[in-house]
Amino acid sequence: MAYREERSGGGRRPGRNVLGGTLAPCSVEPVTGFYRDGCCNTGPEDAGSHTICAVVTAEFLEHQRHIGNDLSTPMPQYTFPGLKPGDRWCVTAVNWARAYNDGVAAPVVLAATNEAVLQLVPLEALRRHAVDVPADPSSLET
Repeated sequence: MAYREERSGGGRRPGRNVLGGTLAPCSVEPVTGFYRDGCCNTGPEDAGSHTICAVVTAEFLEHQRHIGNDLSTPMPQYTFPGLKPGDRWCVTAVNWARAYNDGVAAPVVLAATNEAVLQLVPLEALRRHAVDVPADPSSLET
């Protein structure tokens, strides 16, 4: 899996997830991520903070369309196939939080959600919608 490599002290490392581990891929079909690398990597160019790996639901997609973020309609000019329920996608922290506040947050894959999101969304909110809970849930404690 290709990760967007970040330079740090001359070295390279993949992004980190909200659990403190290496950022797992979110989706390569459809290919997601601000950098279209399959991961929810972020950087200074990503003003929207596409950091949450969500498993989109019909309710979430409808909510996004309602707030002006149509994720269902294909946009070939941007090589965007349009999403359907069950697809994984790196969504923006602000739009996921809006859906959360409106009671229609999409499930979250914590291992593929970038730790940068914690500047905008509390880990507890993400945990409530986690779909990749490990065998030992105590590892989710901070």
